Amino acid sequence: MIQVYNTLTREKEKFKPLATGVVNMYVCGPTVYNYIHIGNARSAIAFDTIRRYFEFRGFKVNYVSNFTDVDDKMINQAQKDGITVPELADKFIAAFDQDTAALNIEPATVRPRATENIPDIIAFIQVLLDKGYAYVAAGDVYYRARKFAHYGELSDQNIDQLEQGASEHTADAETQRKEDPIDFALWKAAKADEIAWSAPWGKGRPGWHIECSVMATKYLGDTFDIHGGGQDLEFPHHENEIAQSEAKTGQKFANYWMHNGFVTIGDDNEKMSKSLGNFVTVHDLIQQVDPQTVRFFMATTQYRRPIHYNEATLNEAANNLQKLRIAFDNLSYRQKDAAAGNDAAVESQLAQLSQDFISAMDDDFNVQNGMTAVYELAKLMNIYSEQATVAAATVEQLLSSFTAWLQIFGVDFKPTALLAAEIEQLLQERKAARTNKDYQRSDEIRDLLKAQGIVLEDTAQGTRWRRE
Repeated sequence: MIQVYNTLTREKEKFKPLATGVVNMYVCGPTVYNYIHIGNARSAIAFDTIRRYFEFRGFKVNYVSNFTDVDDKMINQAQKDGITVPELADKFIAAFDQDTAALNIEPATVRPRATENIPDIIAFIQVLLDKGYAYVAAGDVYYRARKFAHYGELSDQNIDQLEQGASEHTADAETQRKEDPIDFALWKAAKADEIAWSAPWGKGRPGWHIECSVMATKYLGDTFDIHGGGQDLEFPHHENEIAQSEAKTGQKFANYWMHNGFVTIGDDNEKMSKSLGNFVTVHDLIQQVDPQTVRFFMATTQYRRPIHYNEATLNEAANNLQKLRIAFDNLSYRQKDAAAGNDAAVESQLAQLSQDFISAMDDDFNVQNGMTAVYELAKLMNIYSEQATVAAATVEQLLSSFTAWLQIFGVDFKPTALLAAEIEQLLQERKAARTNKDYQRSDEIRDLLKAQGIVLEDTAQGTRWRRE
């Protein structure tokens, strides 16, 4: 039984999908005016890991994640670069695809762009106008926040205590046009030479919040299972999504709200963000660090907890990943000399570890406790690989479970059974040199392989190799 912490109710709840065996899930995507930083990547990795675990447990996941490809930041950056907003969006969506592929993040089932859904956005806003939840002011359209009875419940705030200008997109001049300072923009009137679309109330472009309401309900229905995103989106973005969507449809918007923790940096654990200028882009980081290490580093912290980024924590992740890789290589090596049959005692230990892993992950995706089972399995694999005789079926079960669990975290090891011909040849030559007591040549071959990143280990079962 999977339990999920619901931000809206502030407690863990048994996960009950609307459709048996299916998870409908919407996660807010990036505003594509720059390369994503590792704080953005944390959200993508967290929800990719959650998605993968649902799939591991047998669910079909319909995963929708959007691109915000028009807003103030997009317009300002495009003007600065001397290109159009669509050209800027195309550039950084391509960069997003490249960077997330390096982190082994699976593409969303549907990846809508705000500008592809303008007619739907206009129709959605019109319904809110017709119902009296919105009003036009000087070409802008605003939502009457106080009219929605549940405004503030997601972020646990009293509407009378909300600060003026809660949305980062609100300016003083805009505040003067509003009926109430807490009202938020659904549509922004066009300025001279800005990208814009025609609407019944005038030319302009959608506000930030409306696009997600439109795309979530368009692709997943008026009510769906899970809505996710970073903690910084609880207010105002997700609060506004609920208000817009439920006012329009009269239905509950999302049954479970899930929010991932921040990535912090520096001695004072400051939140990483572009606005603070303290960010590290994934694009730059993966030129210096193995992308699989970055993925492992982030995926192995429970999604609601903060992650502190520094060189030491990255190195710790790299070392732990290498230990797991060695366990995989050690047991993979034994496949070629495994005997037919099963080892009941070892398989019994594996069954217990499987229960431990699922129990941990079912508890709101507690990856830290889940990784405890993974490390115990690695230990079991190392011990078993040292046995004089190993059973083929048992080796296969151990490797299969190990691989499946690690894939949830986005880690894929390539089996070392696929040895390069030149390495095999050098290993045979080294074996012959040792037989002939030509230790100088034996050492030369070892050094040659080491220079290529190949480490040799002489064991009772023969010489093994692994990549550093």
